[in-house]
Amino acid sequence: MKVHIRIEDNIEEREFVLSTPFDLSIPVASKEEALTAWYLGPPEIEPHKEGDFIGSVQAGASTNFNTIRFNPHAHVTHTECLGHITEQFHSVNALFPLPLLPAVLVSVRPEKRGEDDCITADQLKEQLEGLGKKPFSAKALLLRTLPNETGKKSRQYSHSNPPYLTEAAAVWIREAGFDHLLIDLPSVDKELDGGALKAHKAFWGLPESPRRQSTITEFLYVSEEVEDSYGFLDLQVAPFENDASPSRPVWFKIVN
Repeated sequence: MKVHIRIEDNIEEREFVLSTPFDLSIPVASKEEALTAWYLGPPEIEPHKEGDFIGSVQAGASTNFNTIRFNPHAHVTHTECLGHITEQFHSVNALFPLPLLPAVLVSVRPEKRGEDDCITADQLKEQLEGLGKKPFSAKALLLRTLPNETGKKSRQYSHSNPPYLTEAAAVWIREAGFDHLLIDLPSVDKELDGGALKAHKAFWGLPESPRRQSTITEFLYVSEEVEDSYGFLDLQVAPFENDASPSRPVWFKIVN
């Protein structure tokens, strides 16, 4: 795919040849091995039942008519807005659709700090510097944690104390100019932090300077065939009027 992009940092139009798209999302799945977090059971996808009616072609209905019960924060790749942690309601749906975003993808191995595994600002700086000269100022940062097992797509994260961002790392991401942060973990914060949510608040600039147009996407999955690089991100979000919604991040690598 060939696209013309206006790069805002130097106000020029450039042509990029992009790779075929890579879907970086994990779907909602109704089975025991489905992705779960935050002490919830798996999602439920089952035929609607009303009287003698069962919404299943196998059960004699003319159509399949399933009811789905899930939580976007616990069961699926999702994108959340400032309203995730504010008393005032903000809908993530109000921020979309977004244009194709200049973005950068890096892999990072969390550092051991006591009983925790943390992603630090120094690690992020090192990984970005390792990519060499940047072709543009990226607006989205995608983080793939190492090791990168396929088991991430069906892991039971509750009570597992997953890796998380330090507050300083979240501050650095904000000050580096990234408006959209995507990560392959259930949260940018520690699982049990007493409600501090330091990384969420630091990235969104709370309480002094709230960044209402910024988003955090969690439960990303980036396969091994996708290399660390600069590229473009198509961040697609289901139209829910809620603080968070299931999303499908689609990655395009620059190939020219």
